[in-house]
Amino acid sequence: MEHKPFDQLRSVADVQPRPLSREDRLQRWIDLLERDPTRCLNTLGEIEYKPPAERALIREDNSPLTVAYEDPVLRADGLESDRLGDAMRYFALSDGQAHYALCSCLSGRTMEAATCAQRLRNATGDVSWQSTVGAWAMAALAVGLPGLVYLLS
Repeated sequence: MEHKPFDQLRSVADVQPRPLSREDRLQRWIDLLERDPTRCLNTLGEIEYKPPAERALIREDNSPLTVAYEDPVLRADGLESDRLGDAMRYFALSDGQAHYALCSCLSGRTMEAATCAQRLRNATGDVSWQSTVGAWAMAALAVGLPGLVYLLS
């Protein structure tokens, strides 16, 4: 079997890359934000008070949505713009998730990229169950270990 780079295959065949899963899209956005964690980004102004049609059109220069839209991979995968409605559709964000991660009422007019990345993780449930189980196991060990040492000595 002969291996060829993707670009060469595109010249001889209609090759479409596999669409990213929701988790892949969100993780890529979080990774992009974390590449420059201290970058100061503009939040979206009080999105919860806007009617749905108006909310969908909201955008800000240099916002977390701008970071996502600047990425050619996310654009090629289907992110249409840096407007809130397009981002909510593409990343499958609920109103509450978008509000928590992007709105000015929780962060002020600006926030660091790392803060937004953490908010996206928190809002979208990007905490794996293994981490949660590990945390509980460590807590049980911390509480139970002194008693176990006492019993065995």
